[in-house]
Amino acid sequence: MLFSINSALIYLENMSPKGKLLAIGGAEDKGTDLEKGEIHRNNLNFFELGILKKIVEEAGGPDARIEVITTASMIPYEVGNNYLDAFGKSGSTNVGLIHIRNREDVHEDAYLQRVAEADCVLFSGGNQMRLSTIFGGTKLLWVIQDRYLNENFLVAGTSAGAMAMSKTMIYEGNATRAHLKGEVKITTGLGFMDNVIFDSHFEKRGRFARLAQAVSTNPSCIGIGLGEDTGMLVKDGNLMEAIGSGLVIIIDGHDIRHTNIADISEGNPISIEQLVVHFCEHGNGYKLSERKFFMKIDDEKQVKA
Repeated sequence: MLFSINSALIYLENMSPKGKLLAIGGAEDKGTDLEKGEIHRNNLNFFELGILKKIVEEAGGPDARIEVITTASMIPYEVGNNYLDAFGKSGSTNVGLIHIRNREDVHEDAYLQRVAEADCVLFSGGNQMRLSTIFGGTKLLWVIQDRYLNENFLVAGTSAGAMAMSKTMIYEGNATRAHLKGEVKITTGLGFMDNVIFDSHFEKRGRFARLAQAVSTNPSCIGIGLGEDTGMLVKDGNLMEAIGSGLVIIIDGHDIRHTNIADISEGNPISIEQLVVHFCEHGNGYKLSERKFFMKIDDEKQVKA
């Protein structure tokens, strides 16, 4: 590892990564619901099992070393044990749990070594602000970023773990008030991609207006709304494929002609003209550099068109 953390961030913005990202919309609550202030311990049965099999496949197969980072969750041991059980059902038993709880933990050499030797890291769900505040600016995050850039390395995340993958990260925003200016809160995420904004539990929690507001204030970014039991696999930092049983909704604000969001006071309804929206089912693709939808990602003629 020859260059600095700042150098890694510069490379992230200017190079096509050799690794892959897998952002998952979530299927289970593991921690605090930021909209309700409640802790949920039900529905921990991983009906996203098919997506976990995809993680195993993309990581290199059943023998691949997968490290699950439970930092985002307020019930990390319960969440971690459920991941061990779910991955075991997928035929993968070479799985470890990293229970980093604070910025003191994140500097432990043992965790750095485990991340350096893994084939994949998976960030669990919970509270994405815990990920950004605990990992931001640390050597461990730099190691993950460096491996993602330079190796065939998989970074996966579910729910909050998916939302934290982008440079621009939504950390709060009640869906029932997301049409009002100022109700959607944004900060800096883990920075694996700088041209997208991820949102999770997208359909079930009615988060379209939330992501639309985030895109309207950051129109250089593509909004990616991830349904439950659904994910988006990203290769080369550019070519995306929808997987799972639900929908991925893409919101493109590049061609916005009008929005009032810069001129109105907080708490007033926003208006946006000419958002472009795509609905992606399993197998559909999207190319960020061209902002182009593909009916089937495995159609090489379409991808190269």
